[in-house]
Amino acid sequence: MSSAQGESSSFRSSGWVRYQIGQFNLEAQWEVEPGQLLTLFGPSGAGKTTLLRAIAGLLQPLEGHIEIGGRPVYDGVTSIFVPPHLRRAGLLTQGYHLFPHLTVAGNIGYGLIDWTPEGRRRRLAELVEMFQLGELVNRRPHQISGGQQQRAALARALAPMPALMLLDEPFNSLDIELRRTLRSELRTRLREAGVPAIMVTHDIEEAISMADTVQVINKGKLEAAGAPLEVLGQPGHGRVARLVGVENLLSLVITSLHPQDGTMVCAVPSGSLQLEVPLSDVASSSRVTVGVRASDIILSDTEPRGSSARNRLPGVVSAIELRPPGYQVTLACGDVDLKCHITGTSLNEMCIATGDNLWAVFKASSCFLVSDEE
Repeated sequence: MSSAQGESSSFRSSGWVRYQIGQFNLEAQWEVEPGQLLTLFGPSGAGKTTLLRAIAGLLQPLEGHIEIGGRPVYDGVTSIFVPPHLRRAGLLTQGYHLFPHLTVAGNIGYGLIDWTPEGRRRRLAELVEMFQLGELVNRRPHQISGGQQQRAALARALAPMPALMLLDEPFNSLDIELRRTLRSELRTRLREAGVPAIMVTHDIEEAISMADTVQVINKGKLEAAGAPLEVLGQPGHGRVARLVGVENLLSLVITSLHPQDGTMVCAVPSGSLQLEVPLSDVASSSRVTVGVRASDIILSDTEPRGSSARNRLPGVVSAIELRPPGYQVTLACGDVDLKCHITGTSLNEMCIATGDNLWAVFKASSCFLVSDEE
């Protein structure tokens, strides 16, 4: 048995780096506990993949300190720089980088050369089953699909039981059903093994369902960090709300406070629309920005009766756009356009078309205040 085989990976990973290329500057700091997953979320070019490459040792920062598996692998002050193959970091990139001359089994087992034959066989069988690769083990990368290549690459990265997993959009080319299955499987395996992981993703559902903590990065800087639902679900800052794709950001004025109900009423200046939102420490008549996610709005072709939802707004369908896995329906409600998500089945069953009169329905708790402070 090799030293890596059977060795516990229950060490946290932490560090900070500063990196510069051209006019782009990256400043990042992180800490991931054993079995936890940190998600890096942000637009393309924000610096997320650059940070993964720095942690993996594929580029050298200007300064900083990186620890993996309880030991320093980079330190700018003491000139420590452990090469990538000795860092015990499993890296899965968007390009897969499978060895074209090896079979799927050969690729997965590549990092198990120092393991005993029996240990290698058991580990290979475990990963083949986990990633549903049983019929593909003897094929080469050019003989399997892109999604199958990604599954094989992920299995290869996990094979030697790394002390840290680095995942750069690992489920990007998989279908929705397999993506959700593998998310759950990978999350369970990382927790059981005590392996910390850092993952880059643009998928909010993926970040919320998998991450213990999330960092929103933009232009090389940290914009927000914390629990996924708090940071991505109802972000409290305007810049972060726009980065994470909150579809409805409404400029309103507080018209009345209802402490007994824990709510307050906000309206557009013209009075053509008003919303009931959670009570906040803001004075009446103050201007506020209210966020509402399109996925929290229900569409109805009749005025809802007997509903606990406090916001029931009539409007006219002004646009319908394909937004996989469903559609975005824009509803003109007075002076405000509300964007709503709906499935294709619901769109067809309701026979929704532009010009239709519909109702937008959502709870007060689906609304949240967004600070415009930078």
